[in-house]
Amino acid sequence: MDRLAMLEKMASAPGAEPFARYGLAMEYRRLGRLDDAVRRFSELVRDEPAYVPTYLMYGQVLVELGRPDEARAIFERGIEAARAAGDDHAASELAAARDAL
Repeated sequence: MDRLAMLEKMASAPGAEPFARYGLAMEYRRLGRLDDAVRRFSELVRDEPAYVPTYLMYGQVLVELGRPDEARAIFERGIEAARAAGDDHAASELAAARDAL
């Protein structure tokens, strides 16, 4: 089974862990399937808003697609999620990404 098929299977399983779903979105990004990556990141943010790693990668994909306003909004949401989780490092990375826009 190839990597993409394996990740799709893991991410679609009932009760799939956020990491599996994140991994699938990242694989789509790696493959240049940015619209699929955005869809998966969007679903993950909706379903698992406390999963902080999603926000930076999601925002970066939006930047790659030329959607800076949406990216800024995602970075802001990520900063809030990171602060709520007590993750100052992630909050700082997200703030730097937002400020670079």
